[in-house]
This record gives sequence, structure tokens and C-alpha cells, in this order.
Amino acid sequence: FGHLEVKNKMSEIKPNDKTASKDNAEEQDWAAAKAFFDSLKSNKPRPPKPNNAVTIAVSSRTLFNMKAERKIFEEEGLEKYVAFQLEHENEPLKPGPAFPFVKALMTVNARLRELYPNSEELFDIVLMTNNHAQVGVRLINSINHYGMLIERFCMTGGKSPIGYLKAYLTNLYLSKSPDKVTEAIEEGIAAATMFTPDTETELSDTQLRVAFDGDAVLFSDESEIIVKQHGLDTFFEHEKQFENKPLAQGPLKCFLEALGKLQRKFYAKNERLNCPIRTYLVTARSAASSGARVLKTLRSWGLEIDEALFLAGAPKGPLLQKIKPHIFFDDQMFHIEGATELGTISAHVPYGIGQKYHKGKLIEQPEKKE
Repeated sequence: FGHLEVKNKMSEIKPNDKTASKDNAEEQDWAAAKAFFDSLKSNKPRPPKPNNAVTIAVSSRTLFNMKAERKIFEEEGLEKYVAFQLEHENEPLKPGPAFPFVKALMTVNARLRELYPNSEELFDIVLMTNNHAQVGVRLINSINHYGMLIERFCMTGGKSPIGYLKAYLTNLYLSKSPDKVTEAIEEGIAAATMFTPDTETELSDTQLRVAFDGDAVLFSDESEIIVKQHGLDTFFEHEKQFENKPLAQGPLKCFLEALGKLQRKFYAKNERLNCPIRTYLVTARSAASSGARVLKTLRSWGLEIDEALFLAGAPKGPLLQKIKPHIFFDDQMFHIEGATELGTISAHVPYGIGQKYHKGKLIEQPEKKE
């Protein structure tokens, strides 16, 4: 059975193919920058070195609710949009769908700094936006208003920011633009399109909770291809036959890997029971018929998932209501729709064969012109 291979180096935690001399020069630059920062009197923690950090890039429209501003841009054009932002730059923007997730990342950072005061293995949030620099003051004022530690900005003035993601060593990119997210995934970067839930849910302010679908999110879409093309019975037979062969990695595998790396820092300090990161696998698979391969794949990767929930085709929304994740990743829009209707902040991963289907039915593709 053929399947779409995800790029082998999908969102690797950090590249390590630099030459020794370049490495040494970079180390010296960072040492000088750190010495300068340490000489300043500031209670603000210094941003971690990108090579050590887990870098999360968020767009301005995911971090803040900019629906009204977006409407001005679409209906009245760029100049009116920029003028509006300048006029209102002292009014903080309201929180957007990624806001609770980013706040939870900062909670984890605070705990890590308590346990490891000198460690730079932390989350680093980068505001990655194609806004113009003139809009930056309002974004900075809003970030400061909410007491968020976001020091790195990338403002591309109307150009796509995707080309900068690798330069920032991005582990995860969140945007409201499906086109930009697809472009990022094609570049081998873990990415998802954020959706705002229909109702607000009270989320944990002490623990980051991240829920993942399995196929075409953590794993490749090889199994989904079999389901779609040959049906469930063939899929069950295939999964039984290949139970001991790990699934290929999917676009968000390396983000789970990065979360696991930080979790282990808490375990090393006897903080497993108080770990502020909790991960969930929420899959439509049936445990008895096709669950073993999933769990054995995670084991072969050396990764733990805190809770694995096999729903055997049942809707995910009601279960996610109980978990209350800060973010839920899925490749199928009908799962995203069901989750957002019931108050879950969701992120669509536009990867794999699932993009050609809606609610199990093949979406008619436009005919190609000769």
C-alpha cells in the first residue's frame, strides 16, 4: 500500500550540521550577548538561545482577536488598516485562539526556571507576522498589557513570513492562514491553522495540556490511505500484520518529541506527579483492532504520551470537553468543527489523504485543464 512520506527531517528539534568554526563563532557571539544582558539591571528573564529552546512561532491573528481590524483591511485596504492600528495603538487587542496556549507555555517556563535557573531549555515564543512595522507598537503594547514575555518579533510587511521560520529554528508554527500553514508543512515545519471555539472554556492555569490526533498528525497517513481506499476490514488486517513495524512520522511528531524533552526535565527532579505538561492522544482508532501499532510506534520513538484515548469512531468533541486542552491538533476538519462547537481550541493540520475527504466522502476535485 503506497503512502505519502513525511519529510524525514520534519521539524527536527534543532539542526546540527554546522561547521565547528561557525559553531565557535556563534558561541562567542552568544557569550558576549549574555554577558551584556547580565550587566543590565532587569528582572525580566533573558530569551533563551534558539539552539536550546523549543521555538513556537505564532501569528498576530492567532495570539490576538483581530477580526475587526481584518475586516477593515479586506474592505478598505492596507492604508486604512494601518491608520486604524496607529490610531488605536494604546488600546490592547483582545486575546485570540493561541493566547491561552502561549500563557500556558509561559507557566511551564516559570516552573523550569525555578528548577533549572541557568537552563535555556525553555519555550521561546516568536511573534511571526506579515504585518507592517507601523502596527508593531500596538502589538508590543498588547503583549506588555497582558504581561507576556515575547521578545522576538518578525514583521514582514506584507510578505509571507514562512521563509523566516527555519532561520528562527521554529518547532511549531500557528497561523489563521491555511495557505501559510500548508506552505510551512511543505517546508518540513510542524504547523497548524488555529480555530476559535464557539464557546469559552475555563482552562488550567497551572498545566499545559496538548491533545493530538494520531494518523496524519503524529504519524504518517499510510493507515488513513488504506481506510479510505480499501475500507476498515483491510485496515484492521494491515495493522495486525504490521503491528511491530513502526508507523512513519507525521508532521507533529517532533513537537511531541520537544514536549517530551521538557517533561523529562521535571521527571529528573522528582516532579512527575506535578509536571506542568500533559499530553493526550485522541484517536478515532479502535484499541483492540488497531491500537497496539500506535502504542508500539511511540515506544519505538522513545516517546511517552500521558493519556491515550481510543474512540473507535465516536465523536471527539465530548471527550475533549473533559480534557480541556489548550490546543487540540487534528488533520480532519469535521473533527475540528465538532471540537470547536463544544468549546475546544483546535488547530487543523492540513496534511495527508484526509484533505481530499469530508465526513468520509471524497471531495470532488476541480478538473485539470489540458
